[in-house]
Amino acid sequence: MLNVAEAAERLGAGERFVRRLISERRIAFVKVGRHVRLAESVLDAYVLANTVPPVTARRRGRASYRRAA
Repeated sequence: MLNVAEAAERLGAGERFVRRLISERRIAFVKVGRHVRLAESVLDAYVLANTVPPVTARRRGRASYRRAA
């Protein structure tokens, strides 16, 4: 279990971002008294769910680079 600061470091983001994810209930967390903890598996799932696949570039033919006569 990670605290907010450790989770932010692992995500490469600020603590404010992690706290916003928690307050918007966009990420699962555990509350122990007044302390908030996040499981490493939850962070991994969040990163996986929000990963955007790369776009494959379409190759254009030389026809698009022709000179005007």
